[in-house]
Amino acid sequence: RCDSALWGSVFLRRGICCSRAFARFHKRQRGSNMQPNLNFSRLGENYLFSEVRARTRAFCEAHPGVRVTDLGVGDVTLPLAAPVVRALRAASAEMGRRETFRGYGPAEGYAFLREALAARYARLGARISPEDIFVSDGAKSDLSAILALFSPQNTVLVTSPVYPVYVDTNLVCGRRVQTLAATRENGFLPLPGPDTQADIVYLCSPGNPTGAAYSMDGLAAWVRWALGHGALLVFDAAYEAFIQDKALPRSIYQVEGARECAIEIGSFSKSAGFTGLRCGWAVVPQALRAGGVPLRGLYARWRAVSTNGVAYPVQRAAAAALSCEGRAAVGKNLQVYRKNAQVLAAALEQAGVWYCGGRNSPYLWLEAPRGMGSWALFEHLLHTARISGTPGAGFGAEGEGYFRLSAFGDADAKKRAAARLCLSLGMLANG
Repeated sequence: RCDSALWGSVFLRRGICCSRAFARFHKRQRGSNMQPNLNFSRLGENYLFSEVRARTRAFCEAHPGVRVTDLGVGDVTLPLAAPVVRALRAASAEMGRRETFRGYGPAEGYAFLREALAARYARLGARISPEDIFVSDGAKSDLSAILALFSPQNTVLVTSPVYPVYVDTNLVCGRRVQTLAATRENGFLPLPGPDTQADIVYLCSPGNPTGAAYSMDGLAAWVRWALGHGALLVFDAAYEAFIQDKALPRSIYQVEGARECAIEIGSFSKSAGFTGLRCGWAVVPQALRAGGVPLRGLYARWRAVSTNGVAYPVQRAAAAALSCEGRAAVGKNLQVYRKNAQVLAAALEQAGVWYCGGRNSPYLWLEAPRGMGSWALFEHLLHTARISGTPGAGFGAEGEGYFRLSAFGDADAKKRAAARLCLSLGMLANG
């Protein structure tokens, strides 16, 4: 787009006749060879969750009056905890007074929130400096933003089935993406082998979509591999708040050496119900290098030119969620979702269907009965049980034949849906 005032001033300062300069400029524009990013052609036609919503909407339009229970999309439904709301109101009121008003905040996040996050890591037994933490508007944004640090020639490895964002953001950047099969045989927690080769590896624990969580030994194996191969681990810890087994790590930085090979992505979306408020963070440790170059400084520079940061009231609300009072209040909401997972797990067990996840994760990953395909099971549950879930095939080829259920949602609705789920799946499983 040509801004005439801007270009006019530029041409005048250089002593160029504006009319002739504009003519030449527009001629160049008409004859330009500008091209779109053709890497978008590497993406699937539809984003998985958009397709699920579209099919569910079509069913509802064809069956007026039928209520469908959503067990698919992982969105929270309980309201923000009281301490979070109080902090949000107080900070918003500050913005309405001259003496406490704030304009642009630091791109990396306010110090009070970065320090609160560093204290959170300390409670987990991990040493992270506040300077290594970068506040963002959510994990999905960070998963895309960190890619600016790396060459398009880097090879990416993802475990499959996989959260589609890991793949799509790299394909658009032109990178080659390889998969490592996560199967029932390896507990959906694959480990590096002697032939594993990649520059960047994505790990999610507890996993989306499988709900499986790595042990300390499992993560340590990946850290050793990364250090030995000069590779980077991108660790997505968006669901760590659901881990109940105290022996399981909630941060990759609980593993010795991880600060030299890993970036961690965290989020308030599921842990504190911020899906509509938007706040997360990335940890880029000072010790982390690529080609001998410290990445923290590069990321600080990139954030400075690519974002103006997260709103001050949102960051105050996030800090409140990390306070002692906030953690207790947020924990009550998390317990509701954990009980939902127990209800769904009981229904699957009664139906005689194999599954994993649910205990340390808000997701349950079930095997479709009698060899049924993922999308076929989606249609079956939609029509017979009035339930919408997420077909495993949408998470990659290794997800075919599996199905993801989400524990987020209203407790009473989940109980009613669980009864219908048990009946529908039981009929399939038992022929």
